[in-house]
Amino acid sequence: MNRRFLLVISVLTLFSLLLGACGGGAVTPAATQAPAATQAPAAAAPAASAGAVELQYWLWDANQLPAYQKCIDDFSAKNPNIKVTVTQQGWGDYWSNIQTGMITGNAPDIFTNHLAQYPTFAAKGQLVDIEPLVKRDSVDMSVYIGDLAELWARDGKRFGLPKDWDTIAIVYNKDMLAKAGVTEEELNQATWNLDDGGTFAQILGKLTVDESGKNALDPAFDKTKIAQYGLIINGAGGNSGQTEWSWLAATTGWKYYDGLYATKFYYDDERFIKTFQWYADMMLAGKIMPLELVTSLGGSAAFNAGKGALHAQGSWMIGDFANNATFPFGFARLPQGPEGRKSMFNGLADSIWMGTKHPEEAWQVVKYLASPDCAKTVGSFGVVFPAQQSGVEAALAAYKAKNLGVSAFTEQALEKDGTFLFPVTDNASEIEAILSPMLQSIMLGQAKAADVLPAANAEINALFK
Repeated sequence: MNRRFLLVISVLTLFSLLLGACGGGAVTPAATQAPAATQAPAAAAPAASAGAVELQYWLWDANQLPAYQKCIDDFSAKNPNIKVTVTQQGWGDYWSNIQTGMITGNAPDIFTNHLAQYPTFAAKGQLVDIEPLVKRDSVDMSVYIGDLAELWARDGKRFGLPKDWDTIAIVYNKDMLAKAGVTEEELNQATWNLDDGGTFAQILGKLTVDESGKNALDPAFDKTKIAQYGLIINGAGGNSGQTEWSWLAATTGWKYYDGLYATKFYYDDERFIKTFQWYADMMLAGKIMPLELVTSLGGSAAFNAGKGALHAQGSWMIGDFANNATFPFGFARLPQGPEGRKSMFNGLADSIWMGTKHPEEAWQVVKYLASPDCAKTVGSFGVVFPAQQSGVEAALAAYKAKNLGVSAFTEQALEKDGTFLFPVTDNASEIEAILSPMLQSIMLGQAKAADVLPAANAEINALFK
């Protein structure tokens, strides 16, 4: 570990202990090495506009809107000639409107980007390469946690500066656990395996209750009349399954591919096939909310409404539960599988549209949004973990002030080999189009994983030939 990793880890560990964490060895999140980058050619600095300019900045997360609006207000106070209008749109409309805007020439100057999207934008030449600007302004890249900065770099080019990081945990309904006789300690120590589902499957059985009050372990349980589901996930999960299935599949030793931008995928691996079929079987048994209902209600909304005892979700949703849950809740560690606990380690960044009329001013905004000052501001709102240690410190203090114990997320980030990176790849939308219908059909009981995933994986790998 280098010195910046140790600095970040010491801060995370200190605050995790303050929040009641049980404490483990301090380590960096596991990472996959990015391809070797070639030196980017020198580029002339974009010319600043002579007068006042107006910029559009888009993001999709309503929970983060107030925090980033405050950052923009602070930026504007120091740069009165740059007016930035912040727009928030829901996930689906957000990406549709950005893609349409890039075609019609009306995209936002700056927008929050995602690792599933940016390689396609970059390949089409729709994003500004900010690496020359990073070098020109001597931006300190060492302030970003782990390998977050490298996720946004490829072949000597860079398309964003990190904003935040996240891990996955289990949010639970305290009242439902208590009524079922499941202790929080039991949940935190749950195990999982492909043979019988481990103690996690037993816990889900206890927490799944039909309309007559019988749980799923009772022979008289009626799975056609379920009043309370043991677990709610967010859907079929697409090609990453970030909050849905990745945190169990990875505990078997399974991996998506061999590293960033690799061209061979392993959705045909027996370990992934069995893991995904386990989910489908648990839905059929009534222990996990069925896909049709999740699609209709929304996973987190259903949990907040009291329709299930457990919900797998990312740290970016902590504030949503605090604002919308109608019952006492807490956050538990992920189940421990054959190779330990595993969570995806992900992060967002802001990118600049190539079509902006004001690239220099847009760069100044992006640079500020990824600065220590903005990180501290965002952290103080207690909605996400910023990508810089100063912001993490502010976030942990904010969560503590709200009486929210978030050590389930921070301990996962610190655990040795406890994280893996989001699968960054070319052809992401094509992979999604192939895989998603197959995963949905399995969860709907229309197909068996072993029958359809090998062919889907072969079709995915053919995209790279």
